[in-house]
Amino acid sequence: MRHFLILISASFTACGGNGGSGSSTPPPAIFPTVTPIYEVQGAGASSPLVGQVVTVEGVVIGDFQDGDTNDSRNLGGFYIQNVPDADFATSDGVFVFDGDNPTVDVSAGDGVRVEGTVTEYFGETQIVASGVSVTGFGSILAAGVNLPAASTTSNSDGELIPDLERYEGMLIRFPQTLTVSQLRELDRFGEVLLSEGGRQFAFTNRNAPDVAAYAAHREAIAARRVILDDGLRVSNASPIRYLNAGAATDYSIRLGDEITGVTGVLRFSRGTGSSGTEAYRLMPTVEPLFVSTNPRPARPAVNGTLRVASFNLNNFFSTIDSGQSNCGSAGTDDCRGADSSVELSRQRTKIVTALSMLDADIVGLVELENNTRDSLQNLVDSVNAVVGAGTFTYVDAGTIGSDAIKVALLFKLATVQAVGSFAILDSTIDPRFDDSHNRPVLAQTFETVADGARLTVVVNHLKSKGSSCASDGDPDLQDGQSNCSATRNSAAAAMVDWLLSDPTSSGDTDYLVIGDFNAHTREDAITTFNNAGYSDLADDFIGADSYSFEFDGRFGALDHMLASASLLPQVAGVLEWHINADEPRALDYNLEFDRDPGLFDGSIPYRASDHDPSLIGLDLIP
Repeated sequence: MRHFLILISASFTACGGNGGSGSSTPPPAIFPTVTPIYEVQGAGASSPLVGQVVTVEGVVIGDFQDGDTNDSRNLGGFYIQNVPDADFATSDGVFVFDGDNPTVDVSAGDGVRVEGTVTEYFGETQIVASGVSVTGFGSILAAGVNLPAASTTSNSDGELIPDLERYEGMLIRFPQTLTVSQLRELDRFGEVLLSEGGRQFAFTNRNAPDVAAYAAHREAIAARRVILDDGLRVSNASPIRYLNAGAATDYSIRLGDEITGVTGVLRFSRGTGSSGTEAYRLMPTVEPLFVSTNPRPARPAVNGTLRVASFNLNNFFSTIDSGQSNCGSAGTDDCRGADSSVELSRQRTKIVTALSMLDADIVGLVELENNTRDSLQNLVDSVNAVVGAGTFTYVDAGTIGSDAIKVALLFKLATVQAVGSFAILDSTIDPRFDDSHNRPVLAQTFETVADGARLTVVVNHLKSKGSSCASDGDPDLQDGQSNCSATRNSAAAAMVDWLLSDPTSSGDTDYLVIGDFNAHTREDAITTFNNAGYSDLADDFIGADSYSFEFDGRFGALDHMLASASLLPQVAGVLEWHINADEPRALDYNLEFDRDPGLFDGSIPYRASDHDPSLIGLDLIP
């Protein structure tokens, strides 16, 4: 139920001549017919009065005019609200667009009369003002709105969003505690995705694939979301609003942080121009303040005498990406990663900082440029320059497969040595492993220098969810696994059988399979390993809250640590080091869109990549 307090005091001066004659009677004042705002809004997604010229009255509840003294709220207009009607399906507020240089400067609390044309702009009902006059003053209390919304709707992109149309243009307050769930567009469009009920996890991170249950899950999470907007029309604003909007000293916003009682005007739009997500957005009228409930993790500590890490580098290429297509094993693929030598230096610095703090004895790398050895040598030399000359070396596997990226292995010479030759799984070994989609697997057996205990580390990078495999007979089944699930599962089955053959001739059954599976914990590819006797260490040691990646505001474990049955008793500790997935992209190495170079700090590991590294501690038995 909505509650309002509205106080409006107005005075009008009627025009008319006195002419000095006491007997003359001035003509009556002529006032335009005032249309209630709720009639302008109507009960549907669009106004029933589009194209008509109307006169409306109300109290300014949000001053977002351009050209005034407040540069933090510039939307080219202001919001007004009036006394509600009895129909809760209609909004009582509306946006008034008055352009870059408004003739009348309004302030929150002003009573105003507006004449203008009703329009729909990217789905938001607006009045394009031809005349604005201040008529008095008033105040309106924010309506309390609780999530989840009673229902959802779809935007023009087909994405589910909460149906909050009844509040469009109104002053509202979310009294609940909301969780920061996505920061992908924080720097470009000033967006912070908020969700009620804590972090939202990918469906198959906790549930077996299921069409009906997944559809219900999508409805449930959509009803709990709203975007907090920076209230600006410009993109790439500097400084970035909300980046440091917390009470804690040196606060830097992270996913999982919280905010309570956020207040503002609700609008429906794509945000900055036509580029952002089409959704309901809160334009704050009270400065938001976040609580650091997910502080940055320190240097990782894990039990065990041998440490093994898995780290997706988010496309580390020693070749500068200038738009050319000379990367990959054949020299015909598009290059990725850094677009300049400055960006490459920044990217490498962050990664080296993270690798040195991980302090692992063996590191499986994912998304490394697939060249003979230049990218790997570049990275190893840079790490050794920090941790000590000759500390790390690598398994020299050359180019692997035909993709632009490959997997790789680093290891510390003082603690382990490579035993025998590496082994590669691709489609020539098993046709079930489709290496036109999955990156070939790299396996290497290691032996501890101290006591000769053996371990085979297997690094993989299976097909992503981002592009379709429907043309290969592997469509998205809408069961929560997204694209290419059968392709990943076939690769997993091939990997299980390949390892049974002891491909590195280790003579030891201790296998640790790591890397980016692009499959969440309950998906088929992981279940195939589970059914073969492998334990998902993050699931076993961390549980349902395990995650290494965020996509579309949903968290999940894509980077897994799978231990064979014989290895499991030797596992001493497991850790997901959340230095990347929770951090905004604004802090990574990129300088695109005129990003402020001063945001970058290479001495800290946060946002070195987009995936979180995993760390396993082992006490191997010789």
